[in-house]
Amino acid sequence: MGVTRAEFMRGRARRPRPPWALAEREFIGRCTRCGECSSSCPAGILVRGAGGYPEVDFTHGGCTFCAACVRICATGALRWIEAAPAWNLRAVICATRCLASRAVVCRGCGDACEADAISFRPGPAGIGFPAVDWFACTGCGACVPVCPVQAVTAAERRREAA
Repeated sequence: MGVTRAEFMRGRARRPRPPWALAEREFIGRCTRCGECSSSCPAGILVRGAGGYPEVDFTHGGCTFCAACVRICATGALRWIEAAPAWNLRAVICATRCLASRAVVCRGCGDACEADAISFRPGPAGIGFPAVDWFACTGCGACVPVCPVQAVTAAERRREAA
């Protein structure tokens, strides 16, 4: 998921596509912007984004990976593939923004993580600093809305160079 010129100029990246979305170019070619995936999402995280295409907004919750959006997509822009991850998103925690950096105990992100991908490492004054296990993290985004200082985001995991 690259950043467009407009996104760069505005200082923000595009939100991720729905789970199991095809590669961006193919997704744009197939998606008719009907809105069915958004209206079928029980978590309410799919919203109309740039150009009317669906995007994920973790502001109010996370993805349950129920695949309702995939089942309703008539064009195949969203395609569930057995044993394939829904997407390449992972939780990212900004250490300087996190309350732990201000010696405040929070742990909201860890409590919200059903995959137990967020652990807490001891820091100064016994305050635990959150650490994300990127192999355990599903990128569901449940940790994003619970952070009172918006220190948690969901970002695309970069592929390691061979």
